[in-house]
Amino acid sequence: MSVFAHLVEHLADLLQPLFGASAAAAAIVLFTALVRLLVHPLSRAAARGQKARTALQPKIAELRKKHGKNPEKLQKAVLELHAEEKVSPLAGCLPGMLQIPAFFLLYHLFSSDTIGGEANGLLDRQLFAAPLGERWTDALQGGVLSGAGLVYAGLFVVVAGVAAFSYRLGKRMTAANPAAQVGGEQLPGLGAVTKVMPFMSFFTLVTVAVVPLAAALYVVTSTTWSVVERAVLYR
Repeated sequence: MSVFAHLVEHLADLLQPLFGASAAAAAIVLFTALVRLLVHPLSRAAARGQKARTALQPKIAELRKKHGKNPEKLQKAVLELHAEEKVSPLAGCLPGMLQIPAFFLLYHLFSSDTIGGEANGLLDRQLFAAPLGERWTDALQGGVLSGAGLVYAGLFVVVAGVAAFSYRLGKRMTAANPAAQVGGEQLPGLGAVTKVMPFMSFFTLVTVAVVPLAAALYVVTSTTWSVVERAVLYR
């Protein structure tokens, strides 16, 4: 944890001439971008997998005709087809899962009063008038129109815009790629995922409201990156 704290402080010092008092917030955004760049090859692989699943649709249609009256046998045949073609139905989940450790690292860093036995100086770093170690409920104590309240209002507006775009994008992708549907039945484990995915970005609003501002910045930056990445890779 202390090593990561020093990394954030070092990045903030480098960005100080450009961002002033908000340099630590800019460092978190930069850190998020670096994490997403590292995960990007997996995102590209997931996009190729999605296109491969789309290419399997003619074969799935044949299986539907052959086993249409036996849903269990149909699901088994479809899963075997994915295995033979080396296409994973859940490959698209991997990039998101690999980012979870980075999020929790930031969460704990900006939730801890001490780091390495010393006072955590990062808690007082700010994004404009909002301390990075405080939450939305802390900002509300000063009023909705306070400096910290306006910072959160801006974040909520950004998240809502990104979520709305992501929702439309997800619905369009689902309509254009019915790879998860076979004969009216969902592949095992994908039913709930298919229904929930278009709404995932809206859950970011809840996350931003309950975590420290530093972790909220990570979530907002990563979510925005994900939506833009999906729009480019799946076009």
